[in-house]
This record gives sequence, C-alpha cells and structure tokens, in this order.
Amino acid sequence: METSELIQLIKTRRSIRRFQDKPVPEDLLVQAIDAATWAPNAGNGQNWLFFIFLNKKVMNAVADAIDADMGTILSWPEMVNARHPLRTDVLRTAPALIVVATSASFTYPGFGGFQDNAIMKRAKTDPKAKKMFERDVGGRIQSTSAAVAYLMLVLHQMGLGSLWMAGALHAKEEIEKILKFPAYLDVINIVPVGYPAQNPKGHRKPVNEVYQVIK
Repeated sequence: METSELIQLIKTRRSIRRFQDKPVPEDLLVQAIDAATWAPNAGNGQNWLFFIFLNKKVMNAVADAIDADMGTILSWPEMVNARHPLRTDVLRTAPALIVVATSASFTYPGFGGFQDNAIMKRAKTDPKAKKMFERDVGGRIQSTSAAVAYLMLVLHQMGLGSLWMAGALHAKEEIEKILKFPAYLDVINIVPVGYPAQNPKGHRKPVNEVYQVIK
C-alpha cells in the first residue's frame, strides 16, 4: 500500500450511527481484532481482551443501561436545557458489538509494570507519588485506545462501519454487570459494528492549526 492510499483510508473513515439490516460475518470481526492486537501497547503487555456480541437482547440491555444513566445526568439542574448527548439507537440497530476490556491490574512483566505498581502503592503515603498517580492516564487506557483505532480502520477497509462510544462508559458498572464480566475486568471501549447505512461528511481543523515545530 502506498502512503497516499493509507492516508486516503484514514481520511475516509467515519463514525457510523446507522447500519443496514445485514449480519456481519464473524470471521471479518476476528480478522479486524487480529490486526488490532498489533497496536503499540504499554510494555508489550497486550493487556486487552475483545468480546464480540451478536445477541440483540444483550445489546438492547446495554443501551437501556446507558439511557438510564444519561437520564440521571440529564435530571441534574446543571444540565437544564441540555439534550441527550448519546444516540443509543445505534446499539439497538447494529448487527454486532465489540467490547474491549483490560485487566484491572498491571500484568505486563516489563519495567513499566513494576514502576506503575510502585507508584500506586506509594501514592497512599507519599504526596509526590500521589500526584504522579493522579496524572497518569494509564498504560491500559493508552494501549486499548491504540488497538481500537487500528480496529476501526481495518473495519473501514473491509467496508464496515463502527462507532467509538466513549460517553457510554458513564454506565460502565452497569454494562459490566450486563455482560457478566468478572471483577478483575474493566470495560474500556464499546464499538457497534455493521454495514453503513449512511455516509457522513468528515471535518478536521487545518493541520497548520494543530501542530508546532520546536527547534
């Protein structure tokens, strides 16, 4: 693949919220997940698990949990005149859902894992370590985010659409109960997948507004 072709693939990917009523072959989803596992990740710990859900009852239950959670948020006086920011109908109509989770503990064997564990333990009594811990985004978050970016790009190349539903994680605990995840797993991303029934336009800031060269 030429660089120009890769750039074109990246620039034509869109967030899809409407899908065709057409099943997605499982083997395509597995191929996309296989590619996603080659994403850069903290300490090469590969601390991720991918779950493919094709059960509409489960996906509707996840959508119900998100709606209930957003209903609570919208009831707050701080949210007066706000509208529901999440369209959970995308979950109710998508033929498939990929849930990306990680272990809640640091499991990779490299130096980074020992370092993070040391900071986490020391943060309980050391103010400087506490600040380090609070500033840390977490290798698990960074790693799974990179994997999901790869996943969505490969799905696009396959002719499939997907959506990164970050806001859905306000209902994280409820979602984990519905999916019957053990306590040691954290849901990080949920990604509805299907054949697109729309072709939304994309927009990005001009590149000269988002970079600086420091010499």
